[in-house]
Amino acid sequence: MLKVFRFLPQAGVASILLLFSTVAAWYEGSAILNDPWEWKYSTPFSQLLYGEIQSSNQILQLDHFIYAAKFQPTFPVIMIISSLYLFILTGYHFLRRQHRLFTYYLSFLGGGLFLLSYFSFNSPTPGGQILFYIWVLSGGVCTITAVLFYFRMLNRNSNEVVN
Repeated sequence: MLKVFRFLPQAGVASILLLFSTVAAWYEGSAILNDPWEWKYSTPFSQLLYGEIQSSNQILQLDHFIYAAKFQPTFPVIMIISSLYLFILTGYHFLRRQHRLFTYYLSFLGGGLFLLSYFSFNSPTPGGQILFYIWVLSGGVCTITAVLFYFRMLNRNSNEVVN
């Protein structure tokens, strides 16, 4: 029961931070509606749905986040960090007794973050470069933590066999 009281405040603060940063990033990204020369490069989701974008009415809300991440990355970065914190916190809360599953969870999360970093590897925008480094660093931390948990689990199991 005490674990829940540690989990809920952390999850609540991270969720509020995620909500605030999401709204702020969406607002900042709405500047794409007034930037038609950037529609070709910053609207991948709208282009999947409509093809070439002819008017601002065709731009999907999801593309606002792409534009914000490329040119005003502060709030998208806060979104990413708070989302990662929530993912890791939730995974730890539910899998803390199942060390092997938590190790797999962190490994999968790290692999996904490395995959995301691949998509922004050669980004010419400052926001894309920042996102690349955040995803690589976060993927590395998740992977290293998973490896450490794995060896800690092996060490614990080998000590139980000896005793």
